[in-house]
Amino acid sequence: MSLQKKPQMVESVMFFNERGICKEMLYPEFEALLDGVVNLPEFADQQVRAAFVLINPRLLVKAAVFFYIDFGVKGEADRGWNIPLRHLAERAGSGPDLGSGPIRLSCRSQCAVSWHQMHLWDPSLSPAQNDLLLIRDAAKRNNLGVLIEDETAQAVEPAKLHMASEHKWYMQPDDLELIRSQEAARKTEKTEQEQRLKAAQMIKQQRLRISSLSQQHEEELARLRLQGEQREQALQARLATLERTLAEQAQRNDALKARLTAQAESFQRARENMDRQLQALAQDGRSELDGLRAQFEQEAQARINAALLESQERLARQDAQLASQARHEAQLRAELSQLAAERDRLAREGGEQILERLAGQGVVFVAYHPGAGHLTIPLQDMGAYQRNPQAYAAAKCFVSEAQYGQWLAHYQQPSCIAQLPSGNRCSMPIDRVDSPSRFVSGESDCCARHRSSARQRTLGQ
Repeated sequence: MSLQKKPQMVESVMFFNERGICKEMLYPEFEALLDGVVNLPEFADQQVRAAFVLINPRLLVKAAVFFYIDFGVKGEADRGWNIPLRHLAERAGSGPDLGSGPIRLSCRSQCAVSWHQMHLWDPSLSPAQNDLLLIRDAAKRNNLGVLIEDETAQAVEPAKLHMASEHKWYMQPDDLELIRSQEAARKTEKTEQEQRLKAAQMIKQQRLRISSLSQQHEEELARLRLQGEQREQALQARLATLERTLAEQAQRNDALKARLTAQAESFQRARENMDRQLQALAQDGRSELDGLRAQFEQEAQARINAALLESQERLARQDAQLASQARHEAQLRAELSQLAAERDRLAREGGEQILERLAGQGVVFVAYHPGAGHLTIPLQDMGAYQRNPQAYAAAKCFVSEAQYGQWLAHYQQPSCIAQLPSGNRCSMPIDRVDSPSRFVSGESDCCARHRSSARQRTLGQ
């Protein structure tokens, strides 16, 4: 007698690109990929979105875990990848109904293990492209060859049939009316229960989408705020350089004016000396004296005119350069004001559009930083990372290096930093803020008493 395979729950992995699901495989094949037995050249040098999916024998989705995985230049999977997909699927929260009741869903905005949150992504729930519906349709297509459970009703053997007593063959009109009313009540109750379940599932799906969009909005707003601060710092540094250049130019102009004054005084002394000489030669004859006087006055006037002309030209050039620098400085100040206003507007209004994530370039090293998780560092970023790892991690968290340092001190020791009248630190244990972008100095690192007192002092001022 041949053994027949019994249908059972199947574990699979589905890969996504910008058009939807591009590849499907069973979980044993995925394990072979992680062990380096096979490679995927079509994913070479990319960070790919994937989903771990549990499919029952009726081709209905029971659980889904949305995660990232990196591939090398030859299509080999990242050796350091170690996300517990089965554990996350078992401990996942409830999600939408894909045909067999609410599924177990684990993603970036709904993760039971916080330190794996950075390596997960949120599925798109938009009507144009709903990733959950794509997974449902892919499971229905059964490209993986899942054994399907036979739902054909089994015929009842005649020996198991039981005949009702003859006096029960006919039903009284009152009994028939009662049965009909009970059946109508059961149908009404069943319809109301189905409508309540559908409404609850729709509300849960909308809450999940709102949570995903809110987190993406916060990350985008933090990134735009960081870019605005960096641009403002660069313009401030450039403005300071121009101000120093302008001050140095003014000092050179003052030195030039002083030298011209000294030259004029020297000419005046030479003229006085020549006058004395002319007076001494006056005894030798009036004509020779007049000739010498005229010649001296001409030479002196020519030298004075040449020096004055040169000084005027130099001063004109300096004035033109100062005017150009003043216009450039005014333009930079206007640009700085415009950028500050744009930064404030972005902080008030927030991003209305969610930018798509760009695939990473070349994974060669992996480093762990609190708040940023396991960072995959491309080869071209290794120089910047070696020069300042903390600044690199702060940029990945979309915060400044100073804010990341303050958050890191709070994350390692979550206690109040306020100073007591005795001079000691309060050190009252407080809740830890897990995300650097949500950390606010003076608020997140203080207990409720010092946080409220600091707010009252601010209002009093």
